[in-house]
Amino acid sequence: MTWSEAEYLGYLQAERRGYAWVMQHHGGLTSAESEEAALEQYPYEPEDAPYRGLVFHDEAWHWAMVAIHGYRYAMEHPELAHPSPDYQALA
Repeated sequence: MTWSEAEYLGYLQAERRGYAWVMQHHGGLTSAESEEAALEQYPYEPEDAPYRGLVFHDEAWHWAMVAIHGYRYAMEHPELAHPSPDYQALA
């Protein structure tokens, strides 16, 4: 997918915010730790990166739950299979 730089940065910031929120509220990280984790999960990719933004194919909720509980999180914690209303309110 091709985005303008502004669109890409908007997605990047939104996904970082969502990931940090999940890591803080479900992963037990501090605010600073969750922001650092979000930066690691969602690094800036230059415009010419071949798969720029591929990480956006699943939302931050999914990637954070994988980091916290592993890839089987939806089976082992069915209550976490879908984003919570509080998480959805971030958008």
